[in-house]
Amino acid sequence: MDLEAYVETLREAFSARGHDVACEIVAGRDVVGALKAASKSANADAIVIAGGDGSVSTAAAIAWKSGQPLGVIPAGTMNLFARAIGLPLDVHAVPAVLAQWNVMAADIGDANGHPFVHQFSAGMHARMIRLREKIAYRSRIGKIAANVRASVGVLLDPPAFDLDYTVDGHAETLHVSAISVSNNAFGPSPMLVSERLDGGHLGLYIAERLDWRGAARLAIDIFRGRLKDNIAVRSHLVQEVDLHFPRRTQTARCVIDGELMPLPKDIRIRIHPGALKVLGPAPAPAFTA
Repeated sequence: MDLEAYVETLREAFSARGHDVACEIVAGRDVVGALKAASKSANADAIVIAGGDGSVSTAAAIAWKSGQPLGVIPAGTMNLFARAIGLPLDVHAVPAVLAQWNVMAADIGDANGHPFVHQFSAGMHARMIRLREKIAYRSRIGKIAANVRASVGVLLDPPAFDLDYTVDGHAETLHVSAISVSNNAFGPSPMLVSERLDGGHLGLYIAERLDWRGAARLAIDIFRGRLKDNIAVRSHLVQEVDLHFPRRTQTARCVIDGELMPLPKDIRIRIHPGALKVLGPAPAPAFTA
């Protein structure tokens, strides 16, 4: 993509609505610094990030703390957050939508204080990410292919670990292969996109210990949009959940919004309803008979 030309498209879209926009093209390692600088600018009424879900998650954490609305240009592989808030996935169409300045109140979660807009996960998803990172790729298509190869590896050898979890004062211990805590419940999409971001709850999904056959059935049910119907999956809607991993190893990893991180032995995950302001599509007009 010609980034300079795209920046001009962005400026034109916002100028047409009477807004001024300052754009900065930075390397991935400089994104955090640029976002923090923008959030502290006295002239900044909103922050707009163009990138994948990892960059969007970083920007959301900064916007949440600053109280500024967040605009998202979906320039990643999956673009899960953009899908959840109903933005067009065409990067050339989305600037005009953001420039309408329709501010929505979205929920945001946190795991031990680390904000997330999509999900926290451990087990199968974390193993898949670790396997994918060992595969070289240079493009979006290459990343998708690496995801497929890594997913097959996980299906053939799903992990198993002990989990203690507590919801509403009720504690339970399970031997599991996967856990996911999402910002609102997953919808029917096989990409596991939240069906809404303003429901005020977390989706808690726990897959009990799986062999390769059970893992394959789980993958098929996810592809069919029937995750919650899988016989091995427990699902709950909660506002808060405490997780304890009694046999966690030092090399164990979790995933927060697509990024691998060390897995803490104890985690408290909470939802913050309506705490994140986002620029989204204007609501459809009400139908009048």
